[in-house]
Amino acid sequence: MRVLIVDDERLARAELRRLLAAHPDVTIAGEAANAADAIDQVAQLRPDLLLLDVQMPGASGFDLLQALDDPPEVIFTTAFDRYALQAFEVNALDYLQKPIQAPRLAAALQRAARRLSLHEPAPTAVPRQLFIKDGERCWFVETGRIRLFESDGNYARVYFDAERPLLLRSLNQLEERLGPRFVRASRKHLVNLDHVRSMRAGDGGTLLLELTDGMRVEVSRRRAAALRAAGL
Repeated sequence: MRVLIVDDERLARAELRRLLAAHPDVTIAGEAANAADAIDQVAQLRPDLLLLDVQMPGASGFDLLQALDDPPEVIFTTAFDRYALQAFEVNALDYLQKPIQAPRLAAALQRAARRLSLHEPAPTAVPRQLFIKDGERCWFVETGRIRLFESDGNYARVYFDAERPLLLRSLNQLEERLGPRFVRASRKHLVNLDHVRSMRAGDGGTLLLELTDGMRVEVSRRRAAALRAAGL
């Protein structure tokens, strides 16, 4: 398991290195002292796991995750317990409060190994999950759970489970990254075909898609023709 340590405090990074030395199955892929450096290292090193401080100068750990197209698994490490609830809302593996205790870290690493073993192999170009921060609420969402993206100004509204948060991404950006199972229905909608229950002809050469939650999405005439040509 390849780990990237992200913490602005040099002594905190050194302590994590010391604790991780007791785990031969863990490789420290790199270290970053701020979010900007971490973004570059995630892209270059492709770690399996982040040991991530929450509060850092310039940009927080949550800001870092929001900037990543395909965030790794995360264990938060921080001195501030007020962030605990927000951390667990994002479905992080664990939240370790400093000073970090060796047994707590060991248990968190075991959970990380179990979750990573369940990941299905996927093309590296296709994100397995997205991090979404909308106000004070945050989520890690596996892309397969997302039914629909809906354009909302400079944002995309994300439909998954019973949630409808906003993501600071354009539909064009999402379409480029998410692979062939997500199809552009119109300027306003990007649909996950795995969540389409039925498809029928609409007016003027359009198509009407009914999603698994009962929502209906109209496919524009031009894009309907492309879908038919692709055999969908």
